[in-house]
Amino acid sequence: MTAAALRSAGASIDEAVLSEVRRFAETEVRPVAHDFEARDEYPAQLVARMREMGLFGAIVPEEYGGAGLGVATYAAIIEEISRAWMSVTGVLNSHLIMCYDILQAGTEAQRREWLPPLCEGSRHGGIMLSEPEAGSDLQAIRTTARRDGDGYVLRGTKMWVTNGRTGNTFLVLAKTNPDAQPRHRGISLFIVEKDRGAGFTVSRDIPKLGYRGLDTCEVVFDDYRVPAKNLLGEQEGDGFKQIMSGLELGRINIAARGVGIAQAALDEAVKYAQTRETFGKPIWRHQAIQIKLADMASAVNAARLLTYAAAEKKDRGERCDMEAGMAKLFATETAMMCALESMRIHGGYGYTKEFDVERLFRDVPLLIIGEGTNEIQKTIIARQLIERNPVKGSAR
Repeated sequence: MTAAALRSAGASIDEAVLSEVRRFAETEVRPVAHDFEARDEYPAQLVARMREMGLFGAIVPEEYGGAGLGVATYAAIIEEISRAWMSVTGVLNSHLIMCYDILQAGTEAQRREWLPPLCEGSRHGGIMLSEPEAGSDLQAIRTTARRDGDGYVLRGTKMWVTNGRTGNTFLVLAKTNPDAQPRHRGISLFIVEKDRGAGFTVSRDIPKLGYRGLDTCEVVFDDYRVPAKNLLGEQEGDGFKQIMSGLELGRINIAARGVGIAQAALDEAVKYAQTRETFGKPIWRHQAIQIKLADMASAVNAARLLTYAAAEKKDRGERCDMEAGMAKLFATETAMMCALESMRIHGGYGYTKEFDVERLFRDVPLLIIGEGTNEIQKTIIARQLIERNPVKGSAR
């Protein structure tokens, strides 16, 4: 979809930036994606190029060293790169959630200290939320941060840490008051640097079905000391609220990834349907294939509109947990449908590693599970529907 088409759909897109990203995706990412993915190798050169392009600070205002782009432009960037190779966008997502939370919830001193190096890439990392016993239910985390003199001592295990091995700076969710009721009031966020002493261990890399080429790790904290000034906002108990706001941005990212994969699957299907012949004619002339292509194209465009509607609302500074949840839910389910239908259109070739469709099909499940499962999104959507449309006198 062109920037002009996105603009006509109501999204404010920086066309010059998007054009540069599209060239990057097509001329630098796509040609190497197959080999890097097959070797499960970290694409260091591509990451360096994204740093040079200013994408590490995409949504951060220029006064803090960022590019000052809107969320809608950021979503378009993620869609374009995901069409070439979705794994590369994971480098940006966790990193920019961290930047966003520091921007929104940090003190001015924290913004001045952390955002410039995060934007220029000397600091790079992401967020540490999930644990072996806590995924979508973040209030069930067990990692603790105990106050000790002029700092805090972290103890616990974090799972599914994107950029865990290659990154050096992270936002870590931990309990500062394990006995707090309700539970979320005892949770805080900390800006944590790797290699500041003993007790921060990247214990293992986690093998994955798809989303290969990007480091996904388990991290163990064993009495790791963090300065008190690294408590985000310098106020205990606000971490759950802070990360929920950041995850709205993350879900828009995941939705945009879904749109990118869905579009890539549709592109491959349209191309193959015109070159493959059965019973004396191109397969697109068979009604069964026409129906698949029509359903795919309609769903892709609907997913895109949902995604940019949520992004525009985020750009206006409005609460968009329901809209981001809808976009994430619909776009990722659309990506799964399109990847499967594209594989069916390709027949046996779609099941081989000779075609990109096989990789697209393996990459999608992460999107359905990550940043809050799609089942959780349905719960969020339903709750927001009731909260926004109360019936007077009803029991809620």
